[in-house]
Amino acid sequence: MTSSPLADLVDDAAVLICCGSGGVGKTTTAAVLAMEAARRGRRAAVVTIDPARRLANAMGLDGLSNEPSRVAGDWPGELWALMLDTKSTFDALVQRHAADAAQAERILANRFYQNISGALSGTQEYMATEKLYELHHERDFDLVVVDTPPSRNALDFLDAPRRIARFLDHRIYKVLMTPTRGVMKAATAAAQAFVRSVSKVVGAEVFDDAITFFSAFQGMEAGFKQRAEAVVALLADDGTAFVLVASPRRDTVEEASFFASKLDQMGGRVRGLVVNRMHPSFPEVSVAARADGALGAHLANLAELRAAADAEAEHLADLAAKVAPAPVIRVPILSTDVHDLETLAVVGEHLFASSS
Repeated sequence: MTSSPLADLVDDAAVLICCGSGGVGKTTTAAVLAMEAARRGRRAAVVTIDPARRLANAMGLDGLSNEPSRVAGDWPGELWALMLDTKSTFDALVQRHAADAAQAERILANRFYQNISGALSGTQEYMATEKLYELHHERDFDLVVVDTPPSRNALDFLDAPRRIARFLDHRIYKVLMTPTRGVMKAATAAAQAFVRSVSKVVGAEVFDDAITFFSAFQGMEAGFKQRAEAVVALLADDGTAFVLVASPRRDTVEEASFFASKLDQMGGRVRGLVVNRMHPSFPEVSVAARADGALGAHLANLAELRAAADAEAEHLADLAAKVAPAPVIRVPILSTDVHDLETLAVVGEHLFASSS
């Protein structure tokens, strides 16, 4: 007997990022990975970027916040869980990089900041990477497991630190960071046209709030950029591993294949493939004579199940080859939903079953 293919990841990785389509059991898989780490004596945290209550529900908890909550259990390590709050994380980042309390207060009170801190496209993904960095570097967790949004949003999550760094280097940003010299007196015609266009679209009052925000933000961009670069390095580190989660349906397999290809282009690779809700594979049954009645019905049902399992195996073949040599762990359809630590443990028995 040999240990489960996922055991080494749980034992050795510093960060595990669970990616895949929505509704394939990604949150459950992330929770089980963190719980197994606690069973193996590690101090583990699982964080979900999804604002829904799936992680709390899967762990049988009343709710989760932006701060880690310890989950009680009979294991030698520690298990903690949290749910990303984008605005709270952004507020904390501003307070971290502000020169003093007065600068932080000017930004936090600014109406433009209040609008973008929780709603601007890409903010959630960037704050998720910030929370990951915080948990990994500042909270002394041995392992951080991240439950990402569905595949294409997960790609935004992975690219978010690079995007913020590129934005801070963009010439339009540099124009907006010079309000004391008069943005409307910007040197280039392109910048003047940009300012006029934005004012017409969002209104002069909103644009004034934005200018005030960028003025208050002055001097903090270096800290933000350094942090973004550090997060990029963390995501590329050998201690960070990606676990791809799928179901055997053709559409989710295609989405998982898309993600694996994009991840490869970004310099990463899948270290484990978990396929949930698989039909069991039954052997051929030889019947000497024609079976009627109840036996015939059972055999017909068996043939249908075998055909479903064969079709699933066919759907998965190309994906398994694409992520090779990553192990493929198949989790069967379960008779109950996952709603507490006991049912999470049932999933864990399949994820971490020893192989012969």
